[in-house]
Parts: sequence; C-alpha cells; structure tokens
Amino acid sequence: MAFATIDKKILQELEKLVGEKNILVRKEDMAAYSHDEFSSEDIAHFPDVVVKPESAEQVSCILKLANEYTLPVTPRGGGTGLCGGCVPVHGGIVLSMERMNKVIEVDAENLMAVTQAGVTLHDFYKAIHACGLFFPPHPGDEGAHIGGVIANNAGGARAVKYGVVRNFVHGLEVVLPDGDIVHLGGKLMKSSTGYSLLHLMVGSEGTLGIITQATISLLPPPAVMYTLVIPFDSLSKAISTVPDILRNKIIPMAVEFLESKTISITEALLHKTWPCHEGEAHLMLILDGSNEDEVMALAEQVQEIAMARGALDVLIASEKSKQQTILDIRSHIYEAMRAYMLEILDITVPRASIADFVNAVHRIEEEYQIWLPTYGHAADGNVHTHIMKAHFEKGEWKENPGWQRKYPQVRKALHDMGKKYSGLVSGEHGVGFVKKEYLDTFLEQKQIALMKEIKKAFDPRSILNPGKIFPS
Repeated sequence: MAFATIDKKILQELEKLVGEKNILVRKEDMAAYSHDEFSSEDIAHFPDVVVKPESAEQVSCILKLANEYTLPVTPRGGGTGLCGGCVPVHGGIVLSMERMNKVIEVDAENLMAVTQAGVTLHDFYKAIHACGLFFPPHPGDEGAHIGGVIANNAGGARAVKYGVVRNFVHGLEVVLPDGDIVHLGGKLMKSSTGYSLLHLMVGSEGTLGIITQATISLLPPPAVMYTLVIPFDSLSKAISTVPDILRNKIIPMAVEFLESKTISITEALLHKTWPCHEGEAHLMLILDGSNEDEVMALAEQVQEIAMARGALDVLIASEKSKQQTILDIRSHIYEAMRAYMLEILDITVPRASIADFVNAVHRIEEEYQIWLPTYGHAADGNVHTHIMKAHFEKGEWKENPGWQRKYPQVRKALHDMGKKYSGLVSGEHGVGFVKKEYLDTFLEQKQIALMKEIKKAFDPRSILNPGKIFPS
C-alpha cells in the first residue's frame, strides 16, 4: 500500500479540527510517540504528526481526512504495550487518545461503567472503587489506557477466576476507518442479535476501528482476600501443584509462578522484601471470598495440597500492606530486568503443559548458555520468558557472551517449542509489529486469510494501524 505524504495543507486541516496546541510536529516532541515499552528502541518509528482529539466527532473527522488522502493512522493509548502495537511503522498520523480521559458514568444499579478510551487503568480503578465496585482484570501497568487494554484483550493475573478484559466489555463506541461512528452493544448482559462486531473489536489491536468509549461491567468487591506465597525447591514442583489445586474445586483469583532469582532482583529495585527466600521457585496465589472463615478454609486446603506436593512452606498474608508488597514485587519483575533484556515473550500453552514447556525453556537455556528467566500465570497457561543479554550472579550483572548471535536462534527455538506444545504466540500482549512474523507459524493459513478479508472489509485502504498483526 502506497501512502500519501502529509503536507502543509493537511496539517492546517488537522489544526482546524483539534487546535494548534493539540498537534505535535517537532521531532523532539514526537519522540515519546515513536515507540512503546518493547525493550529495544530499534523498532522505533517517528510519525509525521501527533494529533490529540477530545471527542469521537473529532476522531471521525480525522479518519475521514486520512481516508480521503490515504494517510496511515496509528492509534495510541498509554504506550505501555510490549510488541510495537502503537509504533507508527509507516509514519503518518499518531492518534493519541490521551485527552479523551473522562469516566462518564459509574452505574451502580446496572453494575456498569461508561468511560472514554483514554482513561488510565489507575484512574478507572479509583473512580469505581469510590463507588464501592470492582473491576477484576489487572493487566499490569496502571498507566495503560482503557482503549488500549480493550484493543489488545489484556489479561493479567486475575484472569484465572474472572476472565480477561473481553469478558467485561459490553458496549463500545467505535470510529471506523471511513469516519463513520458505530455503537456496539450497551448495558446488556446478553445478545444473540447477529454477528458480534463488539467482540471482533476486542483484541483487534486498532486495525479495524478506533475505540473511543466503552461500557464495562463491574462486580462488588471481594469481602476478603488472602495472598499466599509457597516456595518449592524446583520450578517443576511448583507448577505441577497447580492442577491439583484446581481439581479440588479451588479457583483462586490469581496463580503466578516465579523463579527466586527474579524476586531478589526486584527486591533490590523496590527496596521491598518478599515474604521468604527459601527454594528455587515460588507460587503466588490470591484467594477471595465472602468472609474470613471461607477464605481461611480455602487457604488451609491449598496448604495441604502444596505440602503434599513438596512445598517447603506456605505463607499467608492477610494484611493489605503485606499483600501490596507481594503484588508490587511481582508486578515490577519486567522493570527490574528491562535494562538487560532483549525481549519478553508471551507464549500461551494449555495449562496442563506449563511444567513441560518451562522445562523445555530451561533446556534451551542450557543449550545456548543464555539466561531465560521465566514466570507467568500458572493456571491459565500464559508464560513470560525473558531473553536476556546478561545474567545476574552474586549481586551483579554479567554479560552473556555471544548474545547478539544467539538472540534470533533462541527466539525461534522458544516459539517452535510453543508450537510443539499446541500453544499460541500471544496470550495477552498482542501480536503488533514485533511478533507478526510468527503468525503463520501458529495459525492455519485459512484463518489468516479470513482475518485479512475482515481487515479489508473494514479498512479497504488499509490506513488503520498498518504493518501490524499480519506478516508482510
């Protein structure tokens, strides 16, 4: 697809739509919009202009202009993605949603919230908590925007019990590439009225339409939450304990597995302390319920199962401050290792295969002599392996010799292993720009062809987030 060049006339038209102060054209001002949180800046591309609309009507006018001139448009939320999904690989317009940042309504009667796409998770949580309500998904970085979270169908640790973001999206306002505005769903719990265009938009990574507003279902908050930390002398023992917990009809809010070395690195970053330092690997579980007795009973059942599986201990945190410390350390592992990281992978496998897959990861680690710290969501199969250019030894970082040569080989070996275990390339981060080369490894050609036809139906000029998802 050949795109037009943004000239002075087009810039003037954009300024008329959103105001001069909401247009960025200087390179130094646009630097932050050239990349996301992917570890390497090699994927950065500068847009020709950054435009900041404040309404769906302004977004509509911008897309009509882009469609008329065949200009590439890359939607951008908080820029917290990890696969180049908001990187403007063809230049053009970056459409930043940062000014569309209002929580429009928290409807306690219908247990729904209506919010603009540019609201951060932090502000969304704050608004609903003030009304005594709860949004279970917690994808990670609370600087992420609601629109971006929906566009990538984000998951996070709490997906085990409550599901991913898709399960909570009931209505969307979307601006299509030709500028038309459509309203999908609403404050409804059920619909069998035609194809679900709503769910097609969730996870579409901004390639089919621009999400400008969302209606999201909420829940009453859990009355009681406990966090359990369970050390084991091996990662295999830790992961293999999880199916026993689930088979005993215990559905935790979250089940995470972590390697001890990653915990110690993150403790140093945050100056906080994990509850224990025994063992090579830990499980972190969050249990919730309607009262203390119920949650304590669940915790005791988990303790019994874990000890039978070889756990070294079971620590129970019932105080909110201790729970927050544990969650903070788990949530900042990526940040703690980022300076020495080449890439974080997002492969998802059937949850019964997690232990075998992680063992295979460590065989690759041994073969290539490159550190591959691995953690993830132990009850939903989403495994995060970090490909590192250095390893942490005796309190300091030491470079892995030959990492430049090994990186592409290790990357391919890990994805091949994901395919071997009937996995997929992404469980929650999306495909974006970085992972599109692996799409045809994991999906049938017919599936990809159908996806491309859907893209063509929505966006015949391919102006919306071009260069994403599909292999070139």
